[in-house]
Amino acid sequence: MAITVQTVMERLTACVETRSPTVDTLKYGDSSMEVKGIAVSFMPTYRVIEQAVQAGANLLISHEGLFYSHAGDAETMKNDPVYQEKVRLICESGIAIYRFHDQWHRYQPDGIMVGLVRALGWESYVSEYQSAATIVTIPRILARDMVKYVKERLGISFIRVAGDLSTICTRIGLLAGYRGHGSLTIPLFEKEKLDAIIYGEGPEWETPEYVRDAVHQGKRKVLVVLGHAESEEPGMRYLAQKLREMFPTIPVHFISEKPLFHFM
Repeated sequence: MAITVQTVMERLTACVETRSPTVDTLKYGDSSMEVKGIAVSFMPTYRVIEQAVQAGANLLISHEGLFYSHAGDAETMKNDPVYQEKVRLICESGIAIYRFHDQWHRYQPDGIMVGLVRALGWESYVSEYQSAATIVTIPRILARDMVKYVKERLGISFIRVAGDLSTICTRIGLLAGYRGHGSLTIPLFEKEKLDAIIYGEGPEWETPEYVRDAVHQGKRKVLVVLGHAESEEPGMRYLAQKLREMFPTIPVHFISEKPLFHFM
């Protein structure tokens, strides 16, 4: 029996409650098309789509949206040449593109967080998977050594850090993606008795400034900012592994993007 795009989408969402509205929809392609190969990526960039097609995949599953906004409304971009060229590539290749964002985060525990924890090698140190954060209790380590470890494990070329690097870290809060806003992260320091928080991204005038003030007052706190893609790509790599288990007869390719920013 042929495995269709619809089959893949149904298998991925079978264990979670589907809520509306959601950004998790088939953006391009026919749901009845037989799947010959699957590509998985964090961001469906032009380069990623090209590589997916070259690898023989006719279904691309991405975490973020195609057209530079969370909601995915491309109406304001319809006359933009970059948008038009990307649409041309998608349509001419015939690839189906499915966004898997909301439902992956609704797995218990959050699929993106599980992938990040696995990439860090901290599975045995998890104290609690919360709805938006994961608390880990690791062996005592200097903050500067912890940051070096994280950087090496995730293969990140640079990491931004605020706080006191001489802090001894054992209780750490992990938050992937855009979960670095102060209303979420700042209360975690006291509620969970954290030495450090590691997140993807957030407003620079919120949690980083809180950490600055805390350190000036003599309180030992550390904030590690990975970058949005750097914090969530491990979760999509984990998804690719799960898809290989779900559909062992279909080739599954994980396609990583190059770092977005250059630091000069």
